[in-house]
Amino acid sequence: MHFNLQGNMERVLAIEKGLEDLRKQLKEHVLYESLHSIEDVRIFMEQHVFAVWDFMSLLKALQRHLTCVSLPWIPVVNNKTARFINEIVLEEETDVNELGEPKSHFEMYIDAMWQTKANTKAIATFLSDIIDGNTTVDALNNLPINKETKDFLAFTFSVIQTEQPHIIAASFTFGREDVIPDMFLEIVKHTEEKEAVDYGKLTYYLNRHIELDGGDHGPLALQMITELCGEDEQKWQDVLYYSRESLEKRIAFWNGISKSLQAQKPSKEFK
Repeated sequence: MHFNLQGNMERVLAIEKGLEDLRKQLKEHVLYESLHSIEDVRIFMEQHVFAVWDFMSLLKALQRHLTCVSLPWIPVVNNKTARFINEIVLEEETDVNELGEPKSHFEMYIDAMWQTKANTKAIATFLSDIIDGNTTVDALNNLPINKETKDFLAFTFSVIQTEQPHIIAASFTFGREDVIPDMFLEIVKHTEEKEAVDYGKLTYYLNRHIELDGGDHGPLALQMITELCGEDEQKWQDVLYYSRESLEKRIAFWNGISKSLQAQKPSKEFK
């Protein structure tokens, strides 16, 4: 299939320009400066683990739409995009940890939570409810987590439920995957460098993400967007809209964690 490469590049640049304000807010978010102690990191991880989990559903939705996961098998429309998605699934679902053991990145994150003594009860309860057949919304309802965290997950699944690959890819490319390296670099700076504790498992997880996302994922994700949108102007408008919505939900998510961190400070001062 032939695309207007010059026109699509201009559309991608226009989207990048249209996201600059939100990306700046995210990169400069006060949350990063609020992580000063192991207690702060625990609070962060207890909320962020839900974003680590729901990323896999976003990725699996893309795999379902852009590769063949049904029977009988048929060739995919675009092999390069399919390979890109399958490579990310391989890395996210069955990577190897610091010991060389096959594990998903979600499981590595849980291991890091155990190492830092973060509370895993909420995410464990959530997964148990999902396994028992409850919907994501029902499983979230009674959890003692931030409203902003619940809203973040609800938005992700509303994107998935559109069943529109270009919309799902927009959230994945511009609202999630594309901002992870900057986010993780900030977290590493405010944990490993400033705390005299062992963050070995967390550091491995973060550095692994930086390593993977710093390669060719960005250009391939943009190519995926151009292939899914083609010359359809409405789809390009959808991409900008959902990309902004995704970033706004991420900023609100960070706001919620920041409020949780601030709420802990008075009690710390009176210890």
